[in-house]
This record gives sequence, C-alpha cells and structure tokens, in this order.
Amino acid sequence: MKARHILSALFVMSILLAACATATPAPTAAPEQPTLAPATSAPAGGPPEVCATDTFGCAVLETGQTIKIGMGAPMTGDNAAFGKDISQGAMIAIDDGGEFNGFKFELLAEDDMGAPEGGAAVANKLVSDPTVVAIAGHIFSGATLAAIPIYEKAGLPMMSPSATNPPLTQMGSAVFNRLVFTDADQGRFAAGYIYNKLGARKIVNVHDGQAYGQGLAQVVSDEFKKLGGEVLAFQAITPGESDYSAVLTALGALSPDVLYFGGYTAEGVVIVNQMKAAGLTTTKFFGCDGTFGQDFLDRTGANGEGAYSTALIPAASEAKSKFDAAYEARWGMVAGKLSPYSWTAYDSAAVLVKAIKDVGILGADGKLYIPRGTLIAAVRGTKDYQGLSGTVTCTAVGECAGSGPTFYIIQAGKWVEAPK
Repeated sequence: MKARHILSALFVMSILLAACATATPAPTAAPEQPTLAPATSAPAGGPPEVCATDTFGCAVLETGQTIKIGMGAPMTGDNAAFGKDISQGAMIAIDDGGEFNGFKFELLAEDDMGAPEGGAAVANKLVSDPTVVAIAGHIFSGATLAAIPIYEKAGLPMMSPSATNPPLTQMGSAVFNRLVFTDADQGRFAAGYIYNKLGARKIVNVHDGQAYGQGLAQVVSDEFKKLGGEVLAFQAITPGESDYSAVLTALGALSPDVLYFGGYTAEGVVIVNQMKAAGLTTTKFFGCDGTFGQDFLDRTGANGEGAYSTALIPAASEAKSKFDAAYEARWGMVAGKLSPYSWTAYDSAAVLVKAIKDVGILGADGKLYIPRGTLIAAVRGTKDYQGLSGTVTCTAVGECAGSGPTFYIIQAGKWVEAPK
C-alpha cells in the first residue's frame, strides 16, 4: 500500500515537472543597440516599453521641465569669443526648434575654459542633470577629448560644431559626432594653398602644444613636405603667455616664406603683433579656423594686414540669410564676427533637436520619455539634413561635415575670401 502511494506520488510529480518545463520560455539574446523609435504615446499606466530595453534607459521629463541640450565652451578668458559666438548660434536653433509635445528646449552652456580639465568638469556636471539629453559640443578639441568618455558612460550623444582634431572620431566612440571638417582636411588644403598658390617653399610651423593646434600643425608639415617644400622648424609655444619674441627671433633667422600657426586667437594675436620686431618682416602669417574672427582683427590692427586664416562661412542661401538676420537682431552683431562657427553651431543644435523629436515619446501620464540609446543611434544616423553649412550626413564614425574649409585674408582691416 505504501509502495503504491509512493509510486503514485512520483508519477504525479513527474507530470507536474514536465508541465513546468514546457511552460518555461527559451532564453532570449541580450537586446542589441536600439533602433529609432517613433514619436508616439506610451501605454497607459507607465513608461513605454522601449525604456526597459534601451541600453541607457529613458530620460523622463515631468510637465513644466525643459528638454536640455548641454554645451561645454570657453565662456571666459582670452578665447571666450568662441564660446560666446557658438552658444549664440545654437540658441537661435533652440528658438527655431519651438516646442515638442508641450515641452520647450533649453541650451545649457557651461564654461569649460577650452581646457581638458574644464571639459571633464563640465561633462560631469551635465551628466548629473537627468533632463540633459544631448550635447552641442564641446568646442575645443582638448576639452572634447576629456569629455567623451564621460558622455559615453552616461549615454549622451554629442554633436560638436568645431572640434576638428582627427583622432576624436577614431576612438570608437558611439556618442561623439562633429559637424565640421577635420584638421586632416584643413591641414592638407592649407599646405596645398601655401605651396601652390602662395608659392612658398620654406615654412616654419608654430603650435600651442595642445591636441588641436599641434595636430593641425603636424598635418601641414607632413603635407607640405610631400609637395616638395621644406619645414625649417616645428616649434611649440606655451599657451597664455604675452611674449613670444625669443621664439620668433630664432625663427626669423631662418628666413621662412610663411609662418603657419596651429592654435587659437589669443596666442595668434601675440605672434602677429611681434613678428616684424623679431625679423619676420616678409614672412606671411597663415593661421587656421582657430584664429578667424573679428576678435583677431581688433587685436592685431595694422599688424594683421595680409594674414591668412580658415573659415566655414557657408554659401549664400535663403536659410543662411534668415539666420544671419535673426543672429544680428538678437545679438547686435553679424554672424561670424566672433568666430567662424556661427553656422555650424546652429546646425549642431538643430540636428540634435530634430533627433530628439524623432525618438521622443509622450506618455499618457503627461511625461516625456526620451530613450537615450535610441537617441544616440538617431544622431549618428543623421542623413541628408539640409543645414546652413550644407547637407549633413553622418558616417559610421560620426563625421557629419556639410562643407570643407575656405581660406580668408585680411585686406583693409577686413576678412575677405582669399584668391582661389
């Protein structure tokens, strides 16, 4: 009797175990990087399903909060003109972006002083704000390099209007993108212009020792040598100093045709103002996109006459004319006065606004949900966007430039396009 009861119990247990095994679903693979999610309404009673599967989850905005786009830029110091101009250009894009399902956009521009340590500090501050969903920057390459790993970990897409150092898109970052040509392009075109158009055969290269300046000067040196030219010196200077006469006097003894400078306005101004006294009386100064703008004109005066630089002023269009008018009306100055990035600044912010609208989801609870990983994919997937700077399409590594460099020369105290 006991044996029969035991056998019967075992038989019943085996049936139950079999039923449980049949009901257990097969294991599923880990979710891949999310694809674009349409802007739609979330199911009642909670966040949309994508928030549970998205690599970085969702940013959740309560009614009355703003959709923040962060920016790291030099807002104080000798290079503050860049930060001021780029933030002003981006704010026009924020205005044009209007609202999204009742939520307004806001630009949160923080001062990173254009330095690596500042870039990291600003990035850490911005990622601590859960309503910051994307970054229109950073502005300088060194600060950008320090900030990328922080945004990578937090899942915030970046679209820089001005960080041109080539390695920035060679690091395998999923979040960093830029809407400007690289220094590999700028340096190659500059070397060609100096050799072929200016007829120079001997140059000296001066740089500020930072990621942007040194990297750009190195490209110019390499490309100029390939063309058959001679690089007499590759000289670093210390940023922030007010006297480079000793360095310039040594370079003047070499009698170069051109002094190429990789760096920013603050140091470029000192060099130009001290060149003649250092014996570089017939040597042409050839700067870069880091030395273009009204600030350079104002601070060099007559000494700047004949100096060259690089700009990103886009071709004439109805959209550009509208932006130029809006910029001047709001800020009391013409676009491009403070830096060459007024237009790429607008495009960078505008691309982010569009991507946010493409993936954002309005919940039945009135909250706005923005899947962070999906937004990263949307920004990197930008294609055929008609911006002020040209048609914006991002490559697999985040190169999104819509146009290449244009060279300018100072004539009668104004920047004018140099002969092609």
